[in-house]
Amino acid sequence: MRSSDPSRRRFLALTASAASLTALGLPAGAAVASPTARPAREPDLGPNVFVYDPSTPTEEIQSTLDQIFTAQEHNEMGADRYAVLFKPGRYEVDARLGYYTTVAGLGAHPDDVEIHGAVRVVGQPDPNSPAGISALTNFWRSAENLAVTPTDWSNQWAVSQASPMRRVHVKGVLWLEPGNGGYSSGGFIADSKVDGITINGSQQQWLTRDSELGGEWTNGVWNQVFSGVIGAPAQGFPDPPYTTLPTSPVIREKPYLFVDDAGRWRVAVPRLRRDTAGTTWAAGGAPSPSLPLTDFFVARPTDTATRINTELARGSHLLLTPGVYRLDRALRVRRPNTVVLGLGMPSLAPVTGDAALRIEDVDGVRIAGVLVDAGPVESEVLVEVGGRHSHRAHADNPISLQDVFFRVGGPSAGRAVTSLVVHSRHTLIDNIWAWRGDHGQPGTIGWDVNTAATGVVVNGDDVTAYGLFVEHYQRWQTRWHGERGRTVFYQSELPYDPPSQAAWRSPTGDGWASYRVAPHVRTHEAWGLGVYAYFNQGVDIRCDRAIEAPRRAGVRFHDAITVFLNGSGGIERTINEAGTPVVGAYGTSPVVSYP
Repeated sequence: MRSSDPSRRRFLALTASAASLTALGLPAGAAVASPTARPAREPDLGPNVFVYDPSTPTEEIQSTLDQIFTAQEHNEMGADRYAVLFKPGRYEVDARLGYYTTVAGLGAHPDDVEIHGAVRVVGQPDPNSPAGISALTNFWRSAENLAVTPTDWSNQWAVSQASPMRRVHVKGVLWLEPGNGGYSSGGFIADSKVDGITINGSQQQWLTRDSELGGEWTNGVWNQVFSGVIGAPAQGFPDPPYTTLPTSPVIREKPYLFVDDAGRWRVAVPRLRRDTAGTTWAAGGAPSPSLPLTDFFVARPTDTATRINTELARGSHLLLTPGVYRLDRALRVRRPNTVVLGLGMPSLAPVTGDAALRIEDVDGVRIAGVLVDAGPVESEVLVEVGGRHSHRAHADNPISLQDVFFRVGGPSAGRAVTSLVVHSRHTLIDNIWAWRGDHGQPGTIGWDVNTAATGVVVNGDDVTAYGLFVEHYQRWQTRWHGERGRTVFYQSELPYDPPSQAAWRSPTGDGWASYRVAPHVRTHEAWGLGVYAYFNQGVDIRCDRAIEAPRRAGVRFHDAITVFLNGSGGIERTINEAGTPVVGAYGTSPVVSYP
């Protein structure tokens, strides 16, 4: 994989792409541009990564995209993963994205790769949706670092959780719903620009961060949050349900692959920014620092945890190519400034009860673009950032987690006490979905099957989270113990399946609050929180409060809402004693400010 022989490396890249095409039923070589069009030192990114340049015939690119979509359209709990990468140039294609598919540009600027057609996600048949179609399970896919000019009236991106759009320039209308009011439960956009209007439609909630809207943002259901967005709608919660922050307090964008003017592959590592608004790539924006891809260990799913850890210990960064990595021990990141970047939604799956990933309390580690699946032996934690006694300050160079998604149950009957624990100070969380599965393969879902107490625990001080989606865990969904924590957008469904009230009662009353700030915390602030109830076991289950926090001036909440979706029982209060019951029938309880 890291051969210094250019001809050997080139041969591996060509034959790997041919093998993957053959597996999809396409002719060998269909995804590969003519050898004369490729630089001499192409990386070997494995059989499920397809790299194109403008010299590739359009029909070959379209055929590959169509074949991948056909394979992945309904492959929700499957193990296949794909990435389609476009070198700078213009392409006339219609890229439909199914599960575990990433479409990304390889330019230094999003406009370097121009897609004329679509990069889109469409709805799926759903008999429970009034329109007969929904996007409620359109998870685990992404579009990054490209421009798209829709050749239809809009570019449709009808997604729910874990389907980010980053560094995308939509040169037209962006349509976020599946159509005709079909249900949808997204979503996340960052560092992007939309020239036309954005039709939010049926999206229950959405976070747009550090972007630019050239046209109107229409519609909204319960919880639409804008942080550092030029052209964002005015604050209006709860009607319209817009929470608008003029700037994002502190952020750095996700790393991304690109090819420089000399044809060399690099990974951009964007700078830390404060009080930001708009994209990083607008006119006058400085280029991001970058690392050569030769500094990365390019891992395959066949690589063992021991092999990967050896490379990390030697000082390599890590690029995870598409697939499922079954780990007999945790991957360990010990060196400052290490980059771990997933390509094509790779999964880390611990199989012995260890964590999937442990990060030392060091500066500047970046983890991005990975899915973590709990294994058959219960893990105490799936990803741990720092240690229990971490107290170092990282304000100028924090650890960051971006597009990191957790899953307990679904493909298999996994178990994990806690999915993510953050001990390190100043950690940045940017688009996390922690999900205890409510559906999946037979035998993988049940109150005593895919057990998981808590999704996210934050022990470190000065942690900032954007886009915290945490759902269906059996106790508190999120526990916050650190001081000066900030959350910009929170979405959570309580567990569907408590078998009785006795089985789901916390130390503070009936049920377990979704978002809990520990009693000792003096300072905490959160904007745009939505907590929903759907207890589907036919039992009257109550949750005394959706959000539980000490009542003091330094602990503040802005724009929180509870919703009764369906089923039995419901939520009695929104925050502590504030709010009204949403019990027994559809209803909402917004709280604009607390205390």
